[in-house]
Amino acid sequence: MSDTPNIGFVRHEPIPPSAPPIQQAGMVKWIRENLFSNWINSILTILSIYFVAKIILASTPWMWNGVWTTSSLRECREVLQGTGGACWSVLAERWNQMLFGFQYPVEAYWRPTLSFVLLLVCIAPILFQKLPRKMLVFSAIYPFLAFWLIWGGTVLTPVVVAVSLIAGYLAFVKIERLTGFATGLLSGVVAVSLVLYLGSFVTAALPEFIALEPVASRDMGGFMLNLILGTVCVSLSIPLGIVLALGRQSNMPIIKGICVVFIEFIRGVPLITLLFVANVVLSYFFPPGTNLDLILRVIIMITLFSAAYIAEVIRGGLAALPRGQYEAADSLGLDYPQAMRLIILPQALKISIPGIVNVAVGLFKDTTLVSVISMFDLVGMIRGPISSSTAWTGIYWELYLFAILLFFVVCYGISQYSQWLERQLRTDHH
Repeated sequence: MSDTPNIGFVRHEPIPPSAPPIQQAGMVKWIRENLFSNWINSILTILSIYFVAKIILASTPWMWNGVWTTSSLRECREVLQGTGGACWSVLAERWNQMLFGFQYPVEAYWRPTLSFVLLLVCIAPILFQKLPRKMLVFSAIYPFLAFWLIWGGTVLTPVVVAVSLIAGYLAFVKIERLTGFATGLLSGVVAVSLVLYLGSFVTAALPEFIALEPVASRDMGGFMLNLILGTVCVSLSIPLGIVLALGRQSNMPIIKGICVVFIEFIRGVPLITLLFVANVVLSYFFPPGTNLDLILRVIIMITLFSAAYIAEVIRGGLAALPRGQYEAADSLGLDYPQAMRLIILPQALKISIPGIVNVAVGLFKDTTLVSVISMFDLVGMIRGPISSSTAWTGIYWELYLFAILLFFVVCYGISQYSQWLERQLRTDHH
């Protein structure tokens, strides 16, 4: 009798893996690990669910039973008859004032609306590197186009400003290569001033050339004003903050001293104080008879304020880099600008993304402080013309909930983009 076993079947393929237990996969696993991992987390989860449910159950009838068709708070109360519903009619009647202010021409609402839509197109190639680089041409044109759309007037005004900046840049590059940085900078300033001076005669001679109805800065308000201040100030404060951070780490005592004094002074002063300075004091620093636009003054002060904080954030990113990165740049024979542009700053800015976004979000919310200097932004409109009107005296919750919603959408969008960008720039292998 043979010792060879009688094998009737031999599997040629591996057995398919069995599905994991339901407790170890999917939503059940996530809930167990994050909400009920131990008895303390279980108690906190139950309490949180209780309070959230209580808030939702209490607020839903108030929001759902609200009215939209009345013309005053008194009519709202008569319609609701003590049912406790919200008076959404104030939003239906005053939404345009909350978005555009109460003096911006109604027939011109399409201009800031179009500017906002074009803003999304402008920042797309800046935020997302996979888009065609040719779109950056429109990103460079957009600031001048948006100024013309929002403020109006002849199109020659932003064109002259754009031409002057191009002329100044070309003069700086050419002279800087021949004689040095200081002379190049002086040449650029002279070129800008000369083109602006000559261009003023052109705009004065052709005031109706492709012109829109002019709108004064004092007529702007609502959420539009918050978006203008937030977008412009963040865009200007980031490059200025980089310059200040590099200046603070400079080996030249005068440059370093100026940057240190500026950063520490601005960070030690409340923003509301700087806004009062912009409103009252800043005009004294300009030649007699100069009427500097109030929005421009506020932009200058908010930009300087946020640049000081961004400079400290970026300085932290620079300090976090190991010394070997600087030595690697030196070993490649790179000069200071090349080393900063190609090696140091890209890594430092990646480290600084959470801090920069935190400053940007805080800055956007702080634009509501302009209401204390009689600028009717979104909060200023709620506190001023709307709440003080006879028809809507005493209404608060509906207006402020609308303001919360607008600010939350913008700030949450910025936060989510920063997290996505951090994931895109992650170079580790964890």
